[in-house]
Amino acid sequence: MKRKNKPLILEDLDAVIARDPATSSRFQAALFSSGFHAIVLYRFNHWLWQKNWKLTARFFSQLARFLTGVEIHPGAVIGRGFFIDHGMGVVIGETTEIGNNVTMYHGVTLGGTTVFDKNGKVMTKRHPTIGDNVIIGSGAQILGPITIGGNVKIGSNAVVVKNVAKGETVVGVPAHKTEQKNKLSKEFYAYGVDKNAPDPVAEEIKKMQAIIKKLQEEIKELKK
Repeated sequence: MKRKNKPLILEDLDAVIARDPATSSRFQAALFSSGFHAIVLYRFNHWLWQKNWKLTARFFSQLARFLTGVEIHPGAVIGRGFFIDHGMGVVIGETTEIGNNVTMYHGVTLGGTTVFDKNGKVMTKRHPTIGDNVIIGSGAQILGPITIGGNVKIGSNAVVVKNVAKGETVVGVPAHKTEQKNKLSKEFYAYGVDKNAPDPVAEEIKKMQAIIKKLQEEIKELKK
């Protein structure tokens, strides 16, 4: 017999408990999580949007923005178990698509850019597509109709403007991938950062410093 999914609102509540150490019960999540409040209001506004009550949906989405500090366009499509930690300053655009079990921290923007097709017409898809089990650190900016694969981790303040393959971790401005021992790891990292993952830019700088030091030593020997 096929197991039924939990009600959507319970999955969103349980996502808060699973990923926020400061929350230990559904009651606490419902009472204190501003991210959960924003998601509940979004679910209602998205339902209005689908019923073609778009002006009403936009009005209530602006009200939700005022109450929670989280701006989610009612046209965005968001999967189950979505969690916004801390809330405040999050912006999710109209054509954004978000998979299941995605975690997002404060200050994140899933923004749109104007993109033209081969015929010079403006494409309707302007915002990112986010895969399942993605973690997006605080202040990250993901811009344009790009695709972020499943199990991706995006470090805080990264600026992502290109597609990111499944299982990668990206950091920096513009974002670049780090080297990982286990690329497909589903382990949860707060703010999308694994402190043990080396930054490839920093590693290249270390290599250059080592080369420069060696050259300096060789020059000293030649002077002698």
